[in-house]
Amino acid sequence: MLHQCENFGNNVNVHTWCMWLLQQYVDVNYRTYLGGNFNVSDADSFQIALFPILHICIHVSSLPHYEELGELILILLPRSQHLLLPMEIALSLHKSQTPLLGSSSPGNLSSLGRCFASKERDRCHPFSRICCSSMKRGLKPKPKKVGHAERQVTVFEDNAFRKPSSSGICRQIEKLVMCNRYREAMEWFEILEVGHDGFDVGGSTYDALVSACVCLRSIRGVKRVYSYMINSGFEPDLFVMNRVLFMHVRCGLMLDARKLFDEMPERDSASWMTMIGGLVDTGNFSEAFRLFLCMWEEINDGGSRTFVTMIRASAGLGLVQVGRQIHSCALKRGVGDDNFVSCSLIDMYSKCGSIEDAHCVFDQMPEKTTVGWNSIIASYALHGYSEEALSLYCGMRDSGATIDHFTISIVIRICARLASLEHAKQAHAALVRHGYGTDIVANTALVDFYSKWGRMQDAQHVFNRMRCKNIISWNALIGGYGNHGQGEEAVEMFEQMLQEGMIPNHVTFLAVLSACSYSGLSERGWEIFHSMSRDHKVKPRAMHYACMIELLGREGLLDEAYALIRSAPFKPTTNMWAALLTACRMNENLELGKLAAEKLYGMEPEKLCNYVVLLNLYNSCGKLKEAAGVLQTLKRKGLRMLSACSWIEVKKQPYVFLCGDKSHSQTKEIYDKVDSLMVEISRYGYAVENETLLPDVDEEEQRILKYHSEKLAIAFGLINTPYWTPLQITQGHRVCGDCHNAIKLIAKVTGREIVIKDASRFHHFRNGSCSCGDYW
Repeated sequence: MLHQCENFGNNVNVHTWCMWLLQQYVDVNYRTYLGGNFNVSDADSFQIALFPILHICIHVSSLPHYEELGELILILLPRSQHLLLPMEIALSLHKSQTPLLGSSSPGNLSSLGRCFASKERDRCHPFSRICCSSMKRGLKPKPKKVGHAERQVTVFEDNAFRKPSSSGICRQIEKLVMCNRYREAMEWFEILEVGHDGFDVGGSTYDALVSACVCLRSIRGVKRVYSYMINSGFEPDLFVMNRVLFMHVRCGLMLDARKLFDEMPERDSASWMTMIGGLVDTGNFSEAFRLFLCMWEEINDGGSRTFVTMIRASAGLGLVQVGRQIHSCALKRGVGDDNFVSCSLIDMYSKCGSIEDAHCVFDQMPEKTTVGWNSIIASYALHGYSEEALSLYCGMRDSGATIDHFTISIVIRICARLASLEHAKQAHAALVRHGYGTDIVANTALVDFYSKWGRMQDAQHVFNRMRCKNIISWNALIGGYGNHGQGEEAVEMFEQMLQEGMIPNHVTFLAVLSACSYSGLSERGWEIFHSMSRDHKVKPRAMHYACMIELLGREGLLDEAYALIRSAPFKPTTNMWAALLTACRMNENLELGKLAAEKLYGMEPEKLCNYVVLLNLYNSCGKLKEAAGVLQTLKRKGLRMLSACSWIEVKKQPYVFLCGDKSHSQTKEIYDKVDSLMVEISRYGYAVENETLLPDVDEEEQRILKYHSEKLAIAFGLINTPYWTPLQITQGHRVCGDCHNAIKLIAKVTGREIVIKDASRFHHFRNGSCSCGDYW
């Protein structure tokens, strides 16, 4: 039959017969093969039937549908259990040299034959892999618009299956890099490495290869290219050497970079600044200065980039005098007014603690850019001058400077510090108005702000609208729910985060364990704690142990809490002992409380709050003599208990109150309101808790107990705000027990929600109860 078909030549009937026979096997066997049911016997029969058809195809070059036939071969050969027959097919095609595919296709079946023939000899040869991939692309072409350079690459691939010369490979590499096809360029470099000595490779090719490695961030590729370059006897020019040096620095290989830098026969300012910049980025500021002085002696070149880098080094060292010398040099060089230099100077002076110098540099900027404004606002915020920073933001807005997402992020953090809800809402509106409504940094700052101030609905709304969320966004929301006593919601968000494939870190576990601790979710908290190292490979730290100690303390399991401290795989920290001391105060356990206090005194002898907690423990247990001893210790150490202060924002204006404060213009109204509230809540069983008083207070101080700062702030808020709005109050100290009980009843009789952030946590008072569960 094969002989008869060969004699027919290009007869149409032969065409029809061959394609009909091929189609039968394609319909029956090929489709079965694609369905996954093609077993070994089917493969053998398919190959036996296909073999004579292929011989016909070799001699009948005008048969149609060769692309389908080639695709069929490519699918069959890799999964075949018997390589002999497929190899015969491929070798027959190779010997025939018949172009079975049209000139418009990037590959041909003869190339496939050579590819498989070479695969038999060396299965790992890179040229074979490229031929296979090119052949596969050629047999299944995808129409695509290409530029002139890409069209040249494709044309080259048509002829690439004849082993190309090194010059051809070099041209191919350069064209691929021009088309941003960096990985393919490195594949062609593999061919160059294996089959060519590289003596005729030019500098432009090496430059293209190094550029490809830089774009791929492949330090291994750079090392291969550089090694091949040196072994081939090529002397790289300064530009190529700078790129190789830059790649080493970019990947953090500073020792290798320094060795390469020292071996460079020629160095320019780019070489020096690449090395110095790498040292600054890795925190080696002293060595950066030493190298800077060497550069100054050798080339005496200093542009704006040089001074920006050295100013960063000065900030890293925290030496303002060195920074001033660099500033002086920049002025002498005429680059002191450069915007990048000015912004770096503002940052340096701020980090060195000289906010006045930072503002002086800002005032002298010829053009106050967005970056300049952001730098000075961030500087004031860094040093706690929140009101001044907010004032500068208003000045930036009025000046017409462009406000970006970084500006808004800073302002939101300032508002969080000032407890300024109105300004934060304005910043939120500006975020949307300026087109940064989807920015992850600014939106995460908003989630954090709303979470910190109990606006969990607003926080959840911002979070849900974020197109992209990172672990910081999730942590902010989970922590917000936990801090405000909504432990169930925090655990739910944690589980949702895991379902979406986000990997938790130690901050995530701290947030969710704190939520379980605040809400008393003991069983769920222990499950999450044990899953840290078991499922997520996160080792529990001291803060995680402190959460579990607090959780045990809330249940009254103080012996188990103490055992957990002793079983920790590291030395117990102050947080762990402080959690145990707080648990002892709430459960009135003197023995363990004194033990925890002694540990804390040895670790933090000057920290006042440790003494205050023990003092409250003695008072609650009726140990007035021991409480007096604690007071004597405080006096001997010179530690004074400062007056507590509270503040509240009304109509965008913060108001601060001290204990017994009478300096406010509405003092009479405020005190009358407090007195009336005390009368109302006394009907619900309120009585002053005298046991919380210190043992040596006089009658006047007992009277002042009724006018603690948080009670004055609440009265002021009730007078000056609409009845449907919640009160947001910040307290610098821990809320005392008497005020805590009083505020629960005030929230009940007034029907208002009162949110107080004290030194330990947030308290949400609603309808006679608090979110802390009376454990704080």
